[in-house]
Amino acid sequence: MNHKRFSSNFFFLIIIIFFFFPPHAASEYSRPPPRQLIFTTNTRSESDPEQVHISLVGKDHMRISWITSAKHTKSIVEYGKSPGKYQESAMGEDTSYHYFFYRSGKIHHTVIGPLEASTTYYYRCGGSGPEFSFRTPPSSFPVEFAIVGDLGQTEWTASTLLHIGAENYDVLLLPGDLSYADSHQPLWDSFGRLVEPFASRRPWMVTQGNHEIEIFPIIQPHGFKSYNSRWLMPYEQSGSNSNLYYSFDVAGIHIIMLGSYADFDSDSDQYKWLQSDLGKIDRKITPWVIALIHAPWYNSNAAHKGEGESMRKSMEEMLYNARVDAVFAGHVHAYERFTRVFDNKADPCGPVHFTVGDGGNREGLALMFEKPSPSISVFREASFGHGRLKVFNETHALWSWHRNDDSDSVTADQLWLQSLSSSKSCGKTTTGSPRDEL
Repeated sequence: MNHKRFSSNFFFLIIIIFFFFPPHAASEYSRPPPRQLIFTTNTRSESDPEQVHISLVGKDHMRISWITSAKHTKSIVEYGKSPGKYQESAMGEDTSYHYFFYRSGKIHHTVIGPLEASTTYYYRCGGSGPEFSFRTPPSSFPVEFAIVGDLGQTEWTASTLLHIGAENYDVLLLPGDLSYADSHQPLWDSFGRLVEPFASRRPWMVTQGNHEIEIFPIIQPHGFKSYNSRWLMPYEQSGSNSNLYYSFDVAGIHIIMLGSYADFDSDSDQYKWLQSDLGKIDRKITPWVIALIHAPWYNSNAAHKGEGESMRKSMEEMLYNARVDAVFAGHVHAYERFTRVFDNKADPCGPVHFTVGDGGNREGLALMFEKPSPSISVFREASFGHGRLKVFNETHALWSWHRNDDSDSVTADQLWLQSLSSSKSCGKTTTGSPRDEL
């Protein structure tokens, strides 16, 4: 099928239905009770790799990250296209950290490549232990993302991960709050083991949340020590000087990972970096642009109300001028989808905002939504789940949110998106005032 020749009338009809006849009321779904915390232990030898996860580096490289208890192991990755046959190898670097009386294992980060697109590779870390495999993302459309925030490590988390892994996807995006360790460092290790079966097979691209800060006055005054040591992202490749914010490309999509807990005012490094990053985007090469944050800029839930407002006031106009297509947030433990919006008003040239902070955390769901629902809020539900964004071509993508319902995954919300770069009225970007474009 030639996806570029989808019937435009069909897509426009779907878009009109969703935007002009939206189901504003929150779903009446009856929510199951919370589930218990899962704590996983290491069952491998001290020299064998554990907590293996992978992340993208540039267009054709992959970073392999893992931990060993033994200190003598090398940061080598052997890899190839056939099981047990490793024609290539690469040597990386290692780090470790201490937090109060806790000392981490040896944390390895090794970049391999160049790699071919849409190809399965088999690899081994440190010269011993089990074999892993991953599949590289495609170099062109279609491409699919799994998107989930506030994972934690409960039985609901395990259910979410099983639902994500039950269907194919190319890259997982996580807008903050990974392990919910909250300074209890063994929970970082437990989380790494829990997600390894999934994070070792597809690249996980993450940004930080409030549970990653882990500051303790005087003794641990600098935040994100554990997060930065364990979850190294390709920030340098995008010109960022911080692992807390960066960008990267997948096929024809430019993804911007912003830091809700890094400085973001107009004098900050993050603000200046975002200006530069947006200015480099070529919508002919990447017709889609999406952004991820942790604290949502739009939120009709009583939980964390207004916590993203300062960042919104600082950065929203830049995203609007650049015609960012969608913004995904976590933090609030519920799902919510807004219409296209700018400056608290419906705007056909603004991004669609989604809150997906419902991965399965231990704090439970955020049940208290405002009543009545604000006009810009289209669908909201306090349930655990995850989202998927399948980008078919330069103009159209399908978003769906999948509710956890015991052992089943239920598609509870769905929306066709048209890229703003393909919109006749919104396709032109500007560095001036947004009002000049309307």
